[in-house]
Amino acid sequence: MSEMFCDQCEQTFRGTGCVTKGVCGKDPDMESLQKILLYGLKGMAAYKHHARRLGKTDEAVEAFIEEALFATVTNVNFDIPSLLELVLECGRMNLRTMQLLNDGHVETFGNPVPVEVSEGIQAGPGILVTGHDLLDLKNLLEQTAGTGVNVYTHGEMLPAHMYPELHKYPHLKGNYGGAWQKQRKEWAAFGGPILATTNCVLIPTADSPYADRLYTLRTVAVPGGKKVVNDDYSEIIAQAKAIGNLTTTVLKKSTVGFHWTQILAAADKIVGAVKAGQIKHFFLIGGCDGAEPGRNYFSDYAQATPEDSIILTLGCGKFRIREHDYGTVAGFPRLLDMGQCNDAYGAVQVALALAKAFECGVNDLPLTLVVSWFEQKAVAVLLTLLALDVKNVRLGPALPAFVTPNILNVLVERWGVQPIGQDAAADVKAAMGA
Repeated sequence: MSEMFCDQCEQTFRGTGCVTKGVCGKDPDMESLQKILLYGLKGMAAYKHHARRLGKTDEAVEAFIEEALFATVTNVNFDIPSLLELVLECGRMNLRTMQLLNDGHVETFGNPVPVEVSEGIQAGPGILVTGHDLLDLKNLLEQTAGTGVNVYTHGEMLPAHMYPELHKYPHLKGNYGGAWQKQRKEWAAFGGPILATTNCVLIPTADSPYADRLYTLRTVAVPGGKKVVNDDYSEIIAQAKAIGNLTTTVLKKSTVGFHWTQILAAADKIVGAVKAGQIKHFFLIGGCDGAEPGRNYFSDYAQATPEDSIILTLGCGKFRIREHDYGTVAGFPRLLDMGQCNDAYGAVQVALALAKAFECGVNDLPLTLVVSWFEQKAVAVLLTLLALDVKNVRLGPALPAFVTPNILNVLVERWGVQPIGQDAAADVKAAMGA
């Protein structure tokens, strides 16, 4: 029987079992932390990719990725405490990475401002842009200028409208569609070409009416899809012209662009409203959305929040809660859309600024975090919150399956991480101390 090498415990074995400790010899809790670290790294890499395209890099982040990746492929030289510290360091490095991305966005596209956005399809040919990469949108806007082809954002591209260097293009007509899991229906109805800039793409079905008008970039790919090479959008523009006028829809208006810098610019008014008793609580409700049952909890939760509270939201999780009219409080819209999941850095900055203003810790603020998670960037953001020692985060619709009971106990005992409840209204009352 030939010898084989186990890449988990780095030992040689014969047959089907590792000669050291059973199948691979890896402690389940250690493997759980390695998975948390790996998923956090993947999320951080997504942020880092966008930042690097905007010219923002950091040698310390690069070095940490190498060290952390090594820790995910071996259990020799590591133990539970050292792996847990690497997990927290991933959170700290993710905060730095999100800062790089934030700086790149602002320097490249201008200081964000609240803007009113038309939602729906207007007269003329059009291209729909989905995903997260704002630089791709800018490149497309430059190449479609003067062609008569309109451009619309979709999903996580909606916050692009708040940047002056993107909003200035008159043919950036507005937004069409919502969260990624509805894209098959929405893209079929759109009628024009679709450009997917990042990987939140469902594979089109065999009889999909939009399969021949779906374009992707770089590592984004779908079977049978068309590839944009070297940022040359001539083919997608030509197809939009050939398709011609799209079927118009009823338009509605929404406001986006409550970037963290805009919120902090109004910090004195917000703090004053809190001290005057006009604003009693802040809720951060957002994250990554999904299609599985249980995510209606987030819309129920948002609608159960009291009228003297403010809701901060970001990521595609906002599409669960943004259709409801929450009104205003102390002169502010109760629902403040802070942007993409790529803008999670801003939520951290608002929390830190409020804590400084009230001369207390973040955990002493009248602030509740209710986070929907689905993919790796949500894991990276959670690790950042843990690294900042933010406690009592509610996570849903379920806790990650790769977290073992022992590691979950650590998260619960040290940080109070807990799953969302069954009754959203009851959870809101509990958060308010009722």
